[in-house]
Amino acid sequence: MTNSSRLRHSNIVQLYDTFDEKQNVYLVMELVTGGELFDRIVAKGSFTECDASILMRQVLEAAAFMHENGVVHRDLKPENLLYYDQTEDSKIMISDFGLSKIEESGVMATACGTPGYVAPEVLQQKPYGKAVDIWSIGVITYILLCGYPPFYDENDANLFAQIIRGEYEFDSPYWDEISESAKDFISHLMCCDPEQRYTCHQALAHPWISGDTAGTKDIHCLVASHLKINLAKRNWKKAYNATTVIRQLQMLRLSSQAASTSTND
Repeated sequence: MTNSSRLRHSNIVQLYDTFDEKQNVYLVMELVTGGELFDRIVAKGSFTECDASILMRQVLEAAAFMHENGVVHRDLKPENLLYYDQTEDSKIMISDFGLSKIEESGVMATACGTPGYVAPEVLQQKPYGKAVDIWSIGVITYILLCGYPPFYDENDANLFAQIIRGEYEFDSPYWDEISESAKDFISHLMCCDPEQRYTCHQALAHPWISGDTAGTKDIHCLVASHLKINLAKRNWKKAYNATTVIRQLQMLRLSSQAASTSTND
């Protein structure tokens, strides 16, 4: 609550007040009525790379403001990106700061987030910082341009292993019409090494965001058809418990070590 209330930005849902009772806490939030990001895109009649670029510029500007104020969201995902109202040119808003944290010491260690959007360093139980939000923005951008996630597996341990290794592709034919600039932009955001990953300001300076390299071809049919299929999948909307994730990763390592020992024998 404190993190949200300290952030006054046109693309961040505002927390106006709180009221406490014995068993309840009531939050007075800014009214946002435009609906979730992907739901609106599915309902649109057209959608282009240029549209995606405009959306992600707003998200990056809000994230840059958060980071400048020492706040890391830690759970950026489509469900937390809301349109302000129902108008065609509505701005996008970042919401739900329930997992956000002030980066006081420069690093954090608690595993949290949502499968499919969480950065490799979180899953590796390494200290992490603002760069985890950039990774999530890269994943969201990827999905915006094709309609399906870069990482997916019904088994969480396999999913996390994919993310840790950074195993994703710009698959043909779905990415054939997407610009090389868009792919380059995503690659800089979804870089496994957080030290090499773009900052918000570097991302905002990329030609796909600040220039005119974003494509203008209508990709709505392809994106919307994939979104309709994938939005219902379990791993997209399931929050996970950090202890469970760590246990699954440990089991994955033990399984790998056992297989290696068996091979050597």
